[in-house]
Amino acid sequence: MVNMQRWWLRVGGGGRSYIMILWQRWGKREWAIAAAGFAIVLLAFSFFLSSDSSSPDQFSGTTDTDFVPLVLLRNAVQRGAYCLDGSIPAYHFQKGFGSGTRRWVLHIEGGGWCNTVASCSFRKGTPLGSSNFMEHQVQFSGILSNDPSHNPDFYNWNKVKIRYCDGGSFAGHPESEQKNDTKLFFRGQLIWEAMMDELLSIGLSTAQQALLSGCSAGGLATLIHCDDFRGVLPNDAKVKCLSDAGFFLNEKDVAGNATIQSFYHDVVNLQGVAGSLKKDCVAKMEASKCFFPEQIVKRTNTPVFLVNPTFDFWQIKHILVPGPLDPNDSWYKCQLSIQNCGPEQIQVLQGFRNSFLKALLEFEQMKGGGMFINSCYIHCQTWMSETWHSPNSPRINNKTIAESVGDWFFERKVTKYIDCPYPCNPTCYNMDFTGKRLH
Repeated sequence: MVNMQRWWLRVGGGGRSYIMILWQRWGKREWAIAAAGFAIVLLAFSFFLSSDSSSPDQFSGTTDTDFVPLVLLRNAVQRGAYCLDGSIPAYHFQKGFGSGTRRWVLHIEGGGWCNTVASCSFRKGTPLGSSNFMEHQVQFSGILSNDPSHNPDFYNWNKVKIRYCDGGSFAGHPESEQKNDTKLFFRGQLIWEAMMDELLSIGLSTAQQALLSGCSAGGLATLIHCDDFRGVLPNDAKVKCLSDAGFFLNEKDVAGNATIQSFYHDVVNLQGVAGSLKKDCVAKMEASKCFFPEQIVKRTNTPVFLVNPTFDFWQIKHILVPGPLDPNDSWYKCQLSIQNCGPEQIQVLQGFRNSFLKALLEFEQMKGGGMFINSCYIHCQTWMSETWHSPNSPRINNKTIAESVGDWFFERKVTKYIDCPYPCNPTCYNMDFTGKRLH
């Protein structure tokens, strides 16, 4: 019998309720969906989280708690763009106002990947594989907030939340469907193209400024499609990309196994992802290696900003110490909360941080790029107002993530911030799954 653990998570400050998370202790058979599992769990409750502000927006008469309806792609059937189960892809759109009427921010939802027929079939019964299970309304916060106190630079822009339902960072191709006798649709690239066509038709085609962003697997999708996004917009528009917790390391696990590389290899082969990756990279090396951000950003011409913790709890759980390598639960308490980690475990985590910074060296030297690399035990940080921009948000050089991204986008100053090692930053939001709270 599979052992299930209950975790209780509290997000934010006073008044926040506790949410129970069921965490499966993965065995070898379950590893096929383990890499997506935790992201699915987080996304399952992400729509219940909103900004802690209830004050009205004096410019638009709306608040951070407004619900934004789900919109199904009108041109999906014509373009052959389907979610894993054959349903219609979707997005949420909130129109800009004032000075933001010709400015756009797009945010791609995250949620891991599926690397086998079984794991992709599992996703068909979730919002990450079918629009039939997506919420009809969601709340916008963080980088999508319309409250200037929570989103000072982008609050009045046209805002789009792109729902993620293909399991391949919008990079799959239908030709790969012929490899298996299933009813799965690998149409990520077609979804991306159909999504762009529809958004262009409702105003994106006249954008003066645009920012493509995404969280986790959506952050990887942002990097994959960054130059494509630049290409469909007016030549005179300012266009940039922001990847949040999307810089996944090609790092061996603590046992020396290439776990994440093997997983990515299966994703790329199953869904035919190679066709969406940088051609010069695929010509030089095995395609799955080109699915890693380190290879993508060095070949991307459009300016990119990276938001990432060096102690990314998702990467620690699924890349550094995957479940099958912890049969005695020696890492279990450490993964619940970094405060529970012993000195030797902290040393291993610091080594992972060093590998992360080494992978960023070439990008750090690139002109036009930006970084906010903190040492917090967290994953995505741009979609929640508490971590994006609030009085208690994580800071480096006394700048919040929102302020740092704004400085970079508008070229107010060069923004390449790298935090000191854990536990030096007292402003960190460190995830705690032991029944305590973020600290």
